[in-house]
Amino acid sequence: MPENIILHGKVNLGAGTIVEDNVILGNREGGVLDIGENSLIRSGSIIYSGVKAGRNFKTGHNVLIRENTEIGDNVLMGTNSVVDGNCRIGNNTSIQSNAYITAYTIIEDDVFLGPCSVTANDKYMKAGAELKGPIIKKGARIGANSTILPGIVVGEGVVVGAGAVVTKDVRSGTTVAGNPARGI
Repeated sequence: MPENIILHGKVNLGAGTIVEDNVILGNREGGVLDIGENSLIRSGSIIYSGVKAGRNFKTGHNVLIRENTEIGDNVLMGTNSVVDGNCRIGNNTSIQSNAYITAYTIIEDDVFLGPCSVTANDKYMKAGAELKGPIIKKGARIGANSTILPGIVVGEGVVVGAGAVVTKDVRSGTTVAGNPARGI
């Protein structure tokens, strides 16, 4: 039996879901947290109320997912990843370890985000600025240590090379690399 699981608000766990030790589900402000069937929440993870995750959702260890986030079916969140709230993550998406998904990011179906990839939402880096996360379209592949800047649209099937800094929209089917990222 798992130890030290803390539940806040209403937590709905689908049939067959496993929650490991030292997990916090929900937050003191209350609300509802829904996690679909056959999911696995590994130790050290914190998932806020207002999150809705689909079937076969899996986390690595020490994952943080903030409020008002929708997660599709068959999604993997790697160890130490952070989703900073108000995000949408599509079906069959793989987010590798140490990724940072900033608030207001939209990730469509079948996307791969490599280890240590980062999204940003604050174009002017000042308090009170309008926050706008990037949109990563269906089937995109984002390499390790890549950064996607605020408001950028990464088109369908795009490949972003490891370490790239994406400063402009990327047309569907394109491969980009470098800093700033350019077509190759």
